[in-house]
Amino acid sequence: MAAEKVNDQERDNPEMVALREEALAALSKAASLAELEEARVAFLGRKGKLTSLLQGIKDLPPQDRRRAGMMANRLKGWLEQAIDEREKELRRMELEAGLRGERLDVTLPGRHVTYGSRHLISSIIEEIEDIFIAMGYRVAEGPEVELDYYNFEALNTPEWHPSKSLQDTFYVDASAVGREDVLLRTHTSPVQIRVMESTSPPLYVIAPGKAYRHDVPDATHSPMFHQVEGLAVDERISLADLKGTLEFFAKRMFGEDRAVRFRPHFFPFTEPSAEVDVSCIICGGKGCRVCKGTGWLEILGAGMVDPNVFGYVGYDAERYSGFAFGMGVDRIAMLKYGVPDIRYLFDNDLRLLAQF
Repeated sequence: MAAEKVNDQERDNPEMVALREEALAALSKAASLAELEEARVAFLGRKGKLTSLLQGIKDLPPQDRRRAGMMANRLKGWLEQAIDEREKELRRMELEAGLRGERLDVTLPGRHVTYGSRHLISSIIEEIEDIFIAMGYRVAEGPEVELDYYNFEALNTPEWHPSKSLQDTFYVDASAVGREDVLLRTHTSPVQIRVMESTSPPLYVIAPGKAYRHDVPDATHSPMFHQVEGLAVDERISLADLKGTLEFFAKRMFGEDRAVRFRPHFFPFTEPSAEVDVSCIICGGKGCRVCKGTGWLEILGAGMVDPNVFGYVGYDAERYSGFAFGMGVDRIAMLKYGVPDIRYLFDNDLRLLAQF
């Protein structure tokens, strides 16, 4: 910032010379725009030093006012120009400093971009769907908030049936609409009833989705879990068809070397019924905490559709027969990928989820 030459008139006025030198020193010292603004206010503000000098001219003798006014205005013009030049210089310095700080070093390694992936449960559901779609099944969906009729009664489980207590669930307060039979479904089997109400045989359908039961969380149980229910209704459907279908599924899902077993069981909406187990992948069938020492993990419940169920949907039980099954998606994920605790699937821990 160049200093303007002091003329003879200003040299005869020590106050003007001192003010010019003080202003020059203040502008040179200002190292930022904020400090420059402080200097501007100190000299040109409403209460600034040059402003006070200009206001005092009126108190001078008349013969001195003109010359003093000219010198003060000349000093004001110089000061405004000096401030403007210093502001441009500071802005240029700040821009250069910013460019140096933001300079891209092309020799640095690239930043890793983390990509998301499908959740293990979603992948398993899609794999199950692919297997059954290849066998001619179609996918159906239904509401998670269900009526007692579809969740229990139409599945041959009346109010008084003792098996209903085994599926303790969460009920929804629907008193505002005058209902007391609204609940979170305990399985996806209600979808089968809804599909049969609107579809005539032959029928081959699977129903994936969430289900809810009042279970205490442990290594193999969760209050919210995922199921895929299946239903086949046609003429001359037999237990052999059920067994062949589920063995084919188990081999496709877990590999040809996995052992499968069928155990007699009871379900209110199928007769006869069976539970289907697959050998434990965690311990290789030797027994562990996950399989509770048995070497097996249950993945399926299945059976031939009880004729009473056909009565609820208007199917001719003398002409048609069928089988139904329901599998736990979460347990299948544990078996297939060696996850030791079902709770890991819902903890959102990327150390687990990023593996799949």
